[in-house]
Amino acid sequence: MSHLMPSGHRRAGPLADAPLRLGVPGFGHPLLAPAEWGELLRHDVPVDWVVLGSGGLGALGAASGGPGARPDPHCLAAAARLRGAGVRILGHLDLGFGERPFAELLAEAQRYLNWYKVGGFALDGCPTDPAALPGTRRTVAALRTLLERAYIVLVPGTHPSAGYASLADQLVTFRGPWPAYRWSQVAEWTADHPPERFCHLVHGVPAPHLDEALRIARWQGAGTIYVTDRTDRDEADPWEVMPGYWDEIVSRIGPGVSE
Repeated sequence: MSHLMPSGHRRAGPLADAPLRLGVPGFGHPLLAPAEWGELLRHDVPVDWVVLGSGGLGALGAASGGPGARPDPHCLAAAARLRGAGVRILGHLDLGFGERPFAELLAEAQRYLNWYKVGGFALDGCPTDPAALPGTRRTVAALRTLLERAYIVLVPGTHPSAGYASLADQLVTFRGPWPAYRWSQVAEWTADHPPERFCHLVHGVPAPHLDEALRIARWQGAGTIYVTDRTDRDEADPWEVMPGYWDEIVSRIGPGVSE
């Protein structure tokens, strides 16, 4: 049984019973992880989005990549297959917690659009404080100028100031290990938004606790999740390899699964 003690309003009723979707932080390079990328083409895998870019979202605090200096033929092929299957692809952009040069970010975004025809962007290293809101708003507005209907996911990895919710289609409000997630608390302001506005990324979840992790996600009002038994020990990227219980995740997050 979960020991979760969220602050603020608890989610209940239809929200707790709502089906979940997968936000995939990005696997290893398609040349080295072809099976992982291929799994996203399955018709029974409810993918909300997948991050494309050198290293994807990577481990929290790890160095992040981008689209590279030239098109990668293996990424081009993987992106084309995903688009053909109707999977939303997000280009990975590292905001550096508001320190990245604006022009540099836009140049990377344009390369994602030109080469990989992405449908939006995952903005990693997103600031959380109100003072950085204007700069983040400017960046998001510029990205939507490049791609009018760009799907924007902000990735602070924790609950930011409530004002950030108005900037993006979705916020990643948790990214981290299972022990921290079990005792995490949801910010009160999230109760004013539907589950599809939030995503949780949790690594190091033991197989016996998979159902508990999914219950916590629903309890906290997250509509998109990614859960893995892989860890960040020895500076490993926990998202690089598919979870050992991948099929169990797919079978558990469909309609009718509830607390």
